[in-house]
Amino acid sequence: MTITDTNFPTETIELLAGMESIAVLTGAGISAESGVATFRDKDGLWSRFNPAELASMDGFLANPQLVWDWYQYRRGIIDSVQPNPGHRALAEMEELFPRFTLSTQNVDRLHQSAGSRKVLELHGNIIDNFCVDCRKSFEFPTGDVEKIPRCECGGLIRPSVVWFGEMLPEEVLRASDMAARQAQVYFSIGTSAEVFPAAQLPLIAQSHGAVLVEINPHETQLSSVADFSLRMPAGEALPVLVERIKHVRASAG
Repeated sequence: MTITDTNFPTETIELLAGMESIAVLTGAGISAESGVATFRDKDGLWSRFNPAELASMDGFLANPQLVWDWYQYRRGIIDSVQPNPGHRALAEMEELFPRFTLSTQNVDRLHQSAGSRKVLELHGNIIDNFCVDCRKSFEFPTGDVEKIPRCECGGLIRPSVVWFGEMLPEEVLRASDMAARQAQVYFSIGTSAEVFPAAQLPLIAQSHGAVLVEINPHETQLSSVADFSLRMPAGEALPVLVERIKHVRASAG
């Protein structure tokens, strides 16, 4: 069922309100609503730079200062934005359901800023850094480190994001997969459903009996198979959805 406005069918809200186990996957779309450019839009960050040069170990080793400068630029963007109503509604959903897992492809930590406590970062995050040699962790103030830093051991320090050609964090992927298999409802929010293995999670959930709900203003690979496709931004759909669920539960007793 495709839904294009926030006049959600009562039966849909009642179905969601009666569930206990919820899992969520978010992608770049929800952060775009806060002003963080997506990687796949025509005017997104990838349109200006070569991903092979800026998001791979080969590119980093070839020109580490260029990569460092770009990630400092991106950190500056993230520092200038705030979580939007979609982020905040997901943090509230975490309080409404006994079992709630939020997996994200985003690296900006806006979910945590909005109050979400249990966030599985499939692609790492842009805030933390680590030494490529000894793996020691580092965190630097945005804009205060112009020259790429080195660890005490002499190794270059890189962002804690998953680059092209690298494996997703095994423990995070395993936990996300488990949540998908155990979910009664699975939300796919603001993601193109094209980047694997994350894109497989909603399908895994659905194959194990979950109701699949997509929230995206654009049609995606999931739209044709989702049980409910809410064709609107997360910041518009999620706050209304949360309030309707709370109302149904309050009315029930």
